[in-house]
Amino acid sequence: MKPLATLAFVPLAALALAGCEQISSLTGGAEEDGEPARVELAEVASDAAIAQDADAEAQMSEDVTPMAERIATIGLLNKRNNVTKDIQLKPGESVEEGPVIVRLEACERTAPYEFPQETGAFVQLDVLERGAQGHARVFSGWLFKENPSLNVVEHPIYDVWVKDCAMRFPGEPAIEPAVEPASETASEASSEE
Repeated sequence: MKPLATLAFVPLAALALAGCEQISSLTGGAEEDGEPARVELAEVASDAAIAQDADAEAQMSEDVTPMAERIATIGLLNKRNNVTKDIQLKPGESVEEGPVIVRLEACERTAPYEFPQETGAFVQLDVLERGAQGHARVFSGWLFKENPSLNVVEHPIYDVWVKDCAMRFPGEPAIEPAVEPASETASEASSEE
């Protein structure tokens, strides 16, 4: 044999032996009813792939920002007076803006190496209508930045949409602190003059 061919053969032999050890460990090396125990090679390969996927997912989940530390930026529009406001929330938080309560349950975005890139948030919108005793839920569901028509908030006065979900994946820089929305900063600068 040529030395290069021998080097290519070594990993294959190691893989075959590892498979034999897995089969032996799965069957316990025991025989039932006098017949040798048999395990399908596909089952062993499937179990090994599942274990490898679980290890990779556990490693990935350790490096991804936990849900409680993610920050979603939600836009809120009052159609009656054309006022918009950016609201920054962590999952589980809610904000009351006049007669509206915006609650964020979760936010997600796809990893930078996955396509198509999508950003979504599970939002609940409660509105206190005129003459009502309490807030009524007018929307509860996932909203997507890249495709807002998938789930629409149908209310005559208020609208909400996802602007961002700040979270970190492996290899990305840490989440930076949120900055004030540009509309508020501009109004403060003009009042100081």
